[in-house]
Amino acid sequence: MLTVALPKGELLKNSIRLLQSVGLDFSAFLDSGTRQLQIPDASGQAKGLLVRAQDVPVYVEYGQAQLGVVGYDVLREKQPQVAHLVDLQFGHCRMSVAVKASSSYRSPLDLLPNGRVASKYVNCAREYFHSLDLPVEIVPLYGSVELGPITGMSEAIVDLVSTGRTLRENGLVEIATLYESTARLIAHPLSYRLNTGNLSDVISKLRETVLVEI
Repeated sequence: MLTVALPKGELLKNSIRLLQSVGLDFSAFLDSGTRQLQIPDASGQAKGLLVRAQDVPVYVEYGQAQLGVVGYDVLREKQPQVAHLVDLQFGHCRMSVAVKASSSYRSPLDLLPNGRVASKYVNCAREYFHSLDLPVEIVPLYGSVELGPITGMSEAIVDLVSTGRTLRENGLVEIATLYESTARLIAHPLSYRLNTGNLSDVISKLRETVLVEI
């Protein structure tokens, strides 16, 4: 049986809609009354796992799921050993550097050497500032990263931005974009090569659906 890891949160509805288009129905996860974390598809072809977005590539890498849907931001940060298959063209957002709008910083290179940058994307932030040859201290935060500059704990943040509303409402402004992010289809590498659970057929149908919708 094919197992698909699905992300809680923003990407879930579109992930379920896409899978429904190829005959895999995990819409029970959208029922506000359900607390199930694993459900079978009605056809009996597959089962779905509902996990935190950051955990999707973990389940796929370790083979508990053959397929998964996850944001490119998670893949960039975690660098899991998974097969990257399809850009699914939803969940558009960007990884940005932001500072207080009232500050004098208008470019990352305006930041002072050895200043502090708060982020939950520690590896991406470190890699970016290393590429600028600008030494900074990366402060790991996993809650409201915007509080870093607001409280003065950091001069800047690196965080995922969709509409920018949260930044604006907290007096922050973007000064650089690291990369654009969308939802991606990933697979367990060995399962992909061995075509476990008729994986190649499902992947082909998903590719065709995405191409039609572009």
